[in-house]
Amino acid sequence: MGSWHILGAGSLGSLWATRLAQAGLPVQLILRNRSRLEAYRQAGGLTLIEPHQQQLFPIPAQTPEERAPIQRLLVACKAYDAAPAVAQVAHRLLPGAEVLLLQNGLGSQDEVAASLPQARCIFASSTEGAFLQADFQVVYAGRGHTWLGDAAGGPAPAWLEQLSQAQIAHDWSLNILSRLWRKLAINCAINPLTVLHDCRNGGLNDHADEVASLCEELQRLLLHCKQPEAAHNLQDEVQRVIRATANNFSSMYQDVRQGRRTEVAYLLGYACRQADALHVPVPQLQQVHERILTLLQSRGLPSH
Repeated sequence: MGSWHILGAGSLGSLWATRLAQAGLPVQLILRNRSRLEAYRQAGGLTLIEPHQQQLFPIPAQTPEERAPIQRLLVACKAYDAAPAVAQVAHRLLPGAEVLLLQNGLGSQDEVAASLPQARCIFASSTEGAFLQADFQVVYAGRGHTWLGDAAGGPAPAWLEQLSQAQIAHDWSLNILSRLWRKLAINCAINPLTVLHDCRNGGLNDHADEVASLCEELQRLLLHCKQPEAAHNLQDEVQRVIRATANNFSSMYQDVRQGRRTEVAYLLGYACRQADALHVPVPQLQQVHERILTLLQSRGLPSH
């Protein structure tokens, strides 16, 4: 079935790499440059930390410049890094290669797909809980689920059975865009407000009216985008997520707090651009977007 090439050793990339390696499947990590590769070699591999155990996996790693061909590529970097990272290895992709895109939000998947006409791009949406405790050390924080699908249609690939071997809970989705839109809408209703109100997810219970009006606008936008499934009971789902993750800080909150670039352009930015293109009025959404951009600029962080 060929080797898994994993581009990006962030939390999800590291989780998939260690899970696949644990199942005895061939895995190759692709790290961004020689200094990252050197740091990885000094660490001795990737460490997977689970409750009551941790294990080191000396997975082979390389830089994008290697020449070995790639048949299956998992792109696990941030949305804003996806297209530039894939461009570095595009020359290695075999005709008909499969590229799995594990990014938050929407927009980056289309950027990659447009740049790789020779490949089959598979979009993914994951609720797995994982974070990096340190460089090359991933903590598996909560068992989740991954949905995969081909927005252009086509059958489920045979290698899905390898994900079962690796205990990566998954389903092949016939409407992956609906999944991605639903997740984008939930993120747009929660993440930016946690940044603006400087609170954990549960703190949004004090701003219920604001959450409700964002949900209303997002629901209207989803219906205009012909995503009725994603729009269904959106506010109830957002409230459920807020309750279930009440003690957590959203990913956007953590990025801002740690002075990292956010994925706002692929979340709120994407939603506002779609609303604009379809002439759907979303005044609350636009106002929240502008407030976030102003805050990012005041912190010296990129606003795109």
